[in-house]
Amino acid sequence: MSQTDLNPWTAVVSVSDIPKLGARVVRHGTLDIAVFRNADDEIFALEDRCPHKGGQLSQGIVHGKKVTCPMHGWNIELDSGCASAPDNGCAREFAVKVEDGRVWLDLAAAEA
Repeated sequence: MSQTDLNPWTAVVSVSDIPKLGARVVRHGTLDIAVFRNADDEIFALEDRCPHKGGQLSQGIVHGKKVTCPMHGWNIELDSGCASAPDNGCAREFAVKVEDGRVWLDLAAAEA
């Protein structure tokens, strides 16, 4: 059993390091994960790759619980990673928790 099996949570960034309505990118192996903070200080994490053409979602505009991809304007739901209709497709999402001002990601899925 690996350490990840025992505790899949990994501290990745401080909430204060993520600008409101913005994102920070953390790298896990070869995977880039965008960690978003909306105006209500909610934290979300998605693979930093739009399901349409692979644009960097971390460079998009955060509004409500969505991010607009900077390449072609697709709106991606931050809480599911799925594109808003009429577009379809999903970016991979990661479970997030915040404790003592730190953002923790469940990276077990990234390793599966």
